Amino acid sequence: MNFNIKYQWLYVIAFVFFMFYKPIFCFLLLGTLVVFYVIQYSIFLNNINKNGKEIIGKIVSYEIEQEGYKIPLVEFEINGMKILKKPYYYTSTDLSKFKTYKNKIDKSIEIVYIPSDPEKFIIKSEKEFNYSSLLFSVIVGFVFIFISLAQLFHS
Repeated sequence: MNFNIKYQWLYVIAFVFFMFYKPIFCFLLLGTLVVFYVIQYSIFLNNINKNGKEIIGKIVSYEIEQEGYKIPLVEFEINGMKILKKPYYYTSTDLSKFKTYKNKIDKSIEIVYIPSDPEKFIIKSEKEFNYSSLLFSVIVGFVFIFISLAQLFHS
């Protein structure tokens, strides 16, 4: 998302510093980072669901990420321009490591894209799962924040 490289390094330096100075701050930093990304992706999902346009695309293949998660590579065409890309927001589960998706390759799917930036799209059928993954993430982020704040005010 919009997390500038300069701020990433600042965040890493702060995290490393607090690992040695007061490790409970690391939970606070992680929690705020998770909540930041949840807010960013929630804004994106709300925007695309309000202003997005639906179109039919097809799954060309699945890309396997470092941890073994499979993410679909989707192809669609807008105004004569072919786009072949992964969805802007897609949540994989542990089940996707083991499940084969051969039966979904070359199948048509509905996607929703932002007209001003068609490369930012989501798979329409994943809408509820996208929001539930964000809900889970924000709960984890707030747990990290509350644990760190409780520990800081307790000592």
